[in-house]
Amino acid sequence: MIKAERVNFIINRLEEIYPTTPIPLKHETIYQLLVAVLLSAQCTDERVNLVTPILFAKANNPYDMAQLKVAEIFDAIKSCGLAPKKSQAIKNLSGILADQYNEQVPSNYTDLEKLPGVGHKTASVVMSQGFGYPAFPIDTHIHRLAQRWGLTKIGNNVVQTEKDLKKAFPERLWNKLHLQIIFYGRQFCTARGCDGGKCDICKTCYPKRKKPLKLK
Repeated sequence: MIKAERVNFIINRLEEIYPTTPIPLKHETIYQLLVAVLLSAQCTDERVNLVTPILFAKANNPYDMAQLKVAEIFDAIKSCGLAPKKSQAIKNLSGILADQYNEQVPSNYTDLEKLPGVGHKTASVVMSQGFGYPAFPIDTHIHRLAQRWGLTKIGNNVVQTEKDLKKAFPERLWNKLHLQIIFYGRQFCTARGCDGGKCDICKTCYPKRKKPLKLK
């Protein structure tokens, strides 16, 4: 398969398996989504969905969250990875949103990425899932699969992978594909479950691949 054929096959196959793409992180507001995405770094969505109800029962908006002590936030999210840093970041960004943005989450990358604990990937998820802006957030699942499927070169960083995927896929599909690829990676093309030649998409895209694909 040439790259264009792989791209078309991937789009069609993912649409067959995942015609709907519910947002994995439970939230009621964009602010809650922002906090949930921040918590998801080095933590499973399942774990985040367990701790956010506890956290949001204490405070579910920027003003109230900023009034909490860091220790109170930590107590709610302590089972998440990097909880000490995340606790401080949540308090600090909540204070900034309350003081500078009238408690509203900014709808642009520049202001989002200035918030404590918010990197480009977190901002991209919020822009995509919160505001519906076309984005292609790159996490470890997508970065790994993009290399296995020949959509980006092995060894590329996530910045280049994002550029490559945006170039490969139509913009109108970015938001849905981001979630479809994550779902597929978790179910069929896991880090240990597929070596680049075991799942349906890997085998179809590269039927002659005999050796495990080593990723850098």
